[in-house]
Amino acid sequence: MLIVEDLTRRYGSRHAVDRISLRIEPGSFVGVIGRSGAGKSTLLRMLNRLAEPTDGRILFDGVDVTRLRGRALRRWRARCAMVFQQFNLVGRLDVLTNVLMGRLSRAPSHRALLKLWSAQDRALALAALEGFDMGQFAGNRADQLSGGQQQRVAIARALVQEPDIILADEPVASLDPRNTKLVMDALADANRRLGITVLCNLHSLDLARAYCDRLIGLADGRVVFDGRAFDLTEDVAQRLYGLEAGEVMDRRTPEAAHPPVGAALVA
Repeated sequence: MLIVEDLTRRYGSRHAVDRISLRIEPGSFVGVIGRSGAGKSTLLRMLNRLAEPTDGRILFDGVDVTRLRGRALRRWRARCAMVFQQFNLVGRLDVLTNVLMGRLSRAPSHRALLKLWSAQDRALALAALEGFDMGQFAGNRADQLSGGQQQRVAIARALVQEPDIILADEPVASLDPRNTKLVMDALADANRRLGITVLCNLHSLDLARAYCDRLIGLADGRVVFDGRAFDLTEDVAQRLYGLEAGEVMDRRTPEAAHPPVGAALVA
């Protein structure tokens, strides 16, 4: 269980995240929705401790994540894997090596620096790539891949960390519709097949409706909605999307390749 208590991040007098409290059930697929600047990325970066909370606590299975330092913090970041909009791959390295970087927290530093990966690590990385139909690209340079392919490699790298949680920060923002579906299907597969909790920042309500068990809507750093897509009212959509709300609410819920198999509990 991931518990967020009064989590706050201030930049000067501005609240990027303002006293957010949540309970995230294990194995759920949660979409965090809202306009750019609503606080979605800051929230996920605080959960991974890439950004430090100004106030509040993050608890996971009874451990106060906000107090972790040193090796304990590195272990938490391995258990709470990040997938970024910009992929964050090393372009000059081959795909398999990029995925193996997800094993850094579990390999002795001298072996990692010399690329002396164990046969078990290599097998795990290749299996992750095969799971996303990317095994044939294992020897290719990462910068030779399309955006959608690079994002699937980034998800494979997150999986070999053997995480409890994947935090995906606008993972499809720069992708075309076909690659968007491939990447969202990859996250859904990690969630449903492996039972990994997924928190995914999305600007598109259509995608959130299609893939997520639960939606958390942010506006001005605060939670203004927490529930299922069909509970989203026009008033709440107006707070979330402003002038875009009418267009968002007029669209029907698209059919997902992997429809939700159960709702997460609402905090």
